[in-house]
Amino acid sequence: MKAHYLVGLALLPLSALAIEPGPSSPQQAETENWLALQIEGRAASPTPQRTTPAEREQALQRWLDSNKHPIPEFFDQEVGGASAGGGGSN
Repeated sequence: MKAHYLVGLALLPLSALAIEPGPSSPQQAETENWLALQIEGRAASPTPQRTTPAEREQALQRWLDSNKHPIPEFFDQEVGGASAGGGGSN
């Protein structure tokens, strides 16, 4: 019985080779091209973007102020409806 498990574990990496690499649709190919542009920096601006201390302070203040608003009740787990996917603790 152990031999069957060992053979199965030995053949497991071969199952991953059955998946063909590359995009499965034209939209996926386009997305991968955009991601490659970002990763490789081929379309990066030659001018580095810099922020002033005042701009950084304003951005931080906007982020801090966003926490002052209460969470709307339609985001509350108990008020919302159930999904057909399950996985909840209802």
